[in-house]
Amino acid sequence: MNDRENDLVKARPHISPKSISANMSNDERFQNVTLRPVIKLQSPLLIASFRNYIQKHKNVFHGLSTEKRLLYIENAIQKDMKFRNSLKGMIIGQFTLEEYHLYIENSSSLNKRMMNIVTERLKDHILLFEKNVMFSAVI
Repeated sequence: MNDRENDLVKARPHISPKSISANMSNDERFQNVTLRPVIKLQSPLLIASFRNYIQKHKNVFHGLSTEKRLLYIENAIQKDMKFRNSLKGMIIGQFTLEEYHLYIENSSSLNKRMMNIVTERLKDHILLFEKNVMFSAVI
């Protein structure tokens, strides 16, 4: 592995090996070994990106109930292809070459897993999207 590959892997947060077993599918293994650590690493950037999305869409999000805010997050990621592709780029850009080659073999299924994890992460941090809430770089 070259320096970029090593540096990318070293920068990722550690995920418990309990989430990895011999009998899981290749997609599930990729999700647990690559997607979850990368998404956790990129979490502050993903949150900042969604905050920017809220602003660019005239802060409609802030006038919604909690239930509608959760749906807003889902819809933004599912239906706004420009935003969705931006999020995917933030994640895919952190892949090693080997991971990228595994990803392109089944990108459709892996994109679905990736966006489900991102959606849940944003929902879990919904309080950070309040108008006057700042967040630290460590999440």
